Amino acid sequence: MGNEQEFQDLLQLIAPDPDELHQRLDFLDWSQADQECLMLRAEQVHQANQRFVETFYQQLAHYPIAAAILGDPAVSERLKQRQAEYYQRLWQGQLDEAYVLERLRIGWVHHRTGVDLKWYLGAYRLYLDQLLKHLLNDSAAVACFSSLVKKVFFDIGLALDSYGAAQRKALQDSEERYARAMRGANDGLWEWQLEQDQLYLSERWVRMLDLDRDSLEPTSHSWFSRVHGDDLPGLRQAIDNHLRGITPFLHHEYRIRRRDGSYLWVLVRGVADTCSSGLRRIAGSQTDISQRRSAQEQLHHAARHDPLTGLANRARLSELLQQAVQQRQRPGARETALLFIDLDRFKLINDSLGHQTGDRVLVEVARRLRQCLRPGDQLARFGGDEFVALLTDLACMNDAERVAQRMLDALHIPLYLHEQTLSVSASIGIAALQESGEPLDPLQAADLALYRAKKAGKAQFARYSIELQQQTQRQLALQNALAQAGERGELYLVYQPICRLQDDQSQLTAVEALLRWRHEGRDISPLEFIPSLEESGGIINVGDWVLREACSQVRSWQKLGLPHLRCSVNLSSRQLQQNDFAARVADILQQTGLPPDSLVLEITESQLMADNAQNLACLRELASLGIQLALDDFGTGYSSLGYLKRFPLHIIKVDKSFIAGAPHDTESRAISRAIIGLGQSLGLTVVAEGVERQAQLDFLNHEGCHYAQGYWFSRPRTPLAMQRLLSGEDCFDGLWCRLDEQALEVPV
Repeated sequence: MGNEQEFQDLLQLIAPDPDELHQRLDFLDWSQADQECLMLRAEQVHQANQRFVETFYQQLAHYPIAAAILGDPAVSERLKQRQAEYYQRLWQGQLDEAYVLERLRIGWVHHRTGVDLKWYLGAYRLYLDQLLKHLLNDSAAVACFSSLVKKVFFDIGLALDSYGAAQRKALQDSEERYARAMRGANDGLWEWQLEQDQLYLSERWVRMLDLDRDSLEPTSHSWFSRVHGDDLPGLRQAIDNHLRGITPFLHHEYRIRRRDGSYLWVLVRGVADTCSSGLRRIAGSQTDISQRRSAQEQLHHAARHDPLTGLANRARLSELLQQAVQQRQRPGARETALLFIDLDRFKLINDSLGHQTGDRVLVEVARRLRQCLRPGDQLARFGGDEFVALLTDLACMNDAERVAQRMLDALHIPLYLHEQTLSVSASIGIAALQESGEPLDPLQAADLALYRAKKAGKAQFARYSIELQQQTQRQLALQNALAQAGERGELYLVYQPICRLQDDQSQLTAVEALLRWRHEGRDISPLEFIPSLEESGGIINVGDWVLREACSQVRSWQKLGLPHLRCSVNLSSRQLQQNDFAARVADILQQTGLPPDSLVLEITESQLMADNAQNLACLRELASLGIQLALDDFGTGYSSLGYLKRFPLHIIKVDKSFIAGAPHDTESRAISRAIIGLGQSLGLTVVAEGVERQAQLDFLNHEGCHYAQGYWFSRPRTPLAMQRLLSGEDCFDGLWCRLDEQALEVPV
């Protein structure tokens, strides 16, 4: 069906026209007499036709192309039969429309099956030569042969019509496919003759820029004069690289001006060659890629900007920092600073009001921070509630402090969101891109300064300093060493006596276990390493070790004749947050054999202030085991007195800062007296800390405080020294001892 339609399409180009056929026959001098002459000789030449067919196909077998077609005997016999039938029609058939259509079809079939026209014409020549030998015996035969030649050449003409039409149709189809492809590609075509500087531009190329062809000169000036000034050098370089053979083809993106003055992003592609005349030319296409470039720019922008605030993100900040470092190295460059901004207690907003409100707060904060910057400064969202401002071209670093103060003032103004008034503050770290001429990581430096600002009380800014860097490096070294301190046996416990006061005598009833660290031959202050343990989470394992070690030690002393001796151990907030902490304490008591009522666990007011369900449940579980709970450093925090009733406490300890002022300082004396009276009225045991002088001891006896500890009795002792005190080999110091900073005990 498809082949028949293809032939019908071809007939549209060569459909038989009676007048045109008549002209052809007239030109050949064809008449009815010619037809009658052939018909009279038809029977005479029948055998000659048959012999020619056999001879002809034998001859074709010697040629590879023909032999490939005739390789199948069935195909060969079918072709012989058809050719013999044709010779019969050649001699007997009328030159009517049916005959013409059949000859056109045969010509089309031969063309379609790949039979070249030279074979077609050659076959006719061989046939005429064969019939010439058969017919040329008399004058009548000559006339017959003349008629045969006329008809043969008429058939040849029809064959040429089929071949020519088929070739024109193929060319037309090819051109239409090419035109459709170009329309689909939406490309403009161009060709540039280099030596003559002649430029051909297709209609699509011209329409792409909304131009009028008449307004364009046929030279390269029409092209290059419209290229964006920033892109022209790159385009010329790309063309030159291809012409010099550096690149196999031209492939370059650039901007070109439209008639309205706007610019279009295009992709130009091309290949250069040399004409037969030796002249060079380069030709190719030009594609509108504006939409793709726009999408790429949007993706590029999205990859370098925060979607919530629209500020630069961390990736873009890295690029800006690299540019700033390069600019800072130029002669005469002024100061450049980095501000690391972190919102204070922002997590509370997210947790209490939800992340949507938190996002609106961040958007408003970003707006206010941006308003505080100078022209040329950059603001980025570093992540979460952290922002970074890059300040360039500063006269001095004091200018950075003024910008930071503007930010703090701007954030101090309340935020009004959905009928809610929110107060937001921030801490800011300031660092220069270079410190004392030495390059440094400005983000790290600003982050260190931020840490100092938060540690100093938040809602303020702090400057980076070399001393801060050195301090941080020392802390890091200590943290690394502390992580291995337990395995190296560098951690150990000391014990300070807790005494019962009765008249002028003091009776040792308990000891408080205190953690110490000896590293590289010197004792590290607990003020340095305890916060590191808390921050890293190492306090969990170390705290369990302290409990086990202290319980085991006190149990061994109980077995030596002090069955009522108690052990006091300080707890960390992290320990209380462990779901299985009470169970672990119970296991330690069982393993060491220490009775639960011989263990006192001390907590601080800050732990009570957290007032979460986990802390309360854990303390109640510990109390249910028979363990005593003590509130350490009472009076120094901001907790409500209601906590004394809410939590299962047994002991309160008066902080040494109050005892140090009694009995001479009026306020300290009043506070100490109030705490002692409060504890007694609630049925709690009261222990005074930091007793160092006889006057303090007299004050406690007068106020009815029956328990105390401090240097007046003894400094913290090693287990061996404590053993001598318990056995009576040593006695209480009974002397006032000046506080030694490195000997200060810090609860675990």
